[in-house]
Amino acid sequence: MAPEPVTDVTPSNLVPEHKMFHEFQANCAVSRTNLPDDPIVFPQLPGASHSHTFMGNTTTNADTTPASLSAGDTKCLAKGDLSAYWMPTLYKGDKAVNPVGVQTIYYKAGVNDYTSVRPFPKGLRFVVGNAKNTDSAAFLKATVEGFECGDSYKNADIPATCPATASTQLNIRYQSPSCWDGIHLDTPDHQSHMAYPIIKDYPIGAACPADHPVALPMLEFKMAWPVNGNMSDVHFASGRGYTFHYDFMNAWDPATLQALVKACINGGRQCNARGYDERESPSTAVLTTDYVLP
Repeated sequence: MAPEPVTDVTPSNLVPEHKMFHEFQANCAVSRTNLPDDPIVFPQLPGASHSHTFMGNTTTNADTTPASLSAGDTKCLAKGDLSAYWMPTLYKGDKAVNPVGVQTIYYKAGVNDYTSVRPFPKGLRFVVGNAKNTDSAAFLKATVEGFECGDSYKNADIPATCPATASTQLNIRYQSPSCWDGIHLDTPDHQSHMAYPIIKDYPIGAACPADHPVALPMLEFKMAWPVNGNMSDVHFASGRGYTFHYDFMNAWDPATLQALVKACINGGRQCNARGYDERESPSTAVLTTDYVLP
């Protein structure tokens, strides 16, 4: 249970001024890979999971807790983002393939009232997707364009072929639920304390359901793997493409996350990892050029 449950909230039906964007980026690189640990699903059981590729915090393993993450280091540009992000390792044949350089994890408003979005509570953790999924349509629904490569979009599974050019990569953009029950930092299934928004009648649009009334940032996990050409032997450690999923354990510095959510999501701006909307003056950046609070 959260140390400070949020029980006095009802889903917002407000319709704020229209803004095209309400987001910022977490730019994070691979910190560990091909490691069969999962501190959410198999805590304190090293080697019990299929292999994962970890982003962000450099210390993540089977024994990881929010407290251990807070004492660790990060491969994210924002120094205050000590969170752990992980996903099943991608393989081409028996060779692990990692995303190259920093990847983009968007923090967005998943509800129409972007002013109602709050920062993640410290220690919140959840799993997005299902490693045992057999329903490709359900997987596709939570993505932006499915698996993408070249001019091929909306693929529920890894395409059989992709253009064999150096610039072609396999891409995915997978969105998380963004409505919290306000009480639990985790649940036995690692999912039911979170929910996707529901669509209400115009002009309200996307809003949190009554049993998950607290609007939090929606993660949009945007990953790119350098594989192309014949993709027949490309697969995840969990199996087919539609078994792709990711885990998140929040260990942001609370003040840093609060500042980014307020300025970029609540403020209706399109921010980079510094909390800077490049359509505006650089002086509006939330973080310094060293990616810390001033």
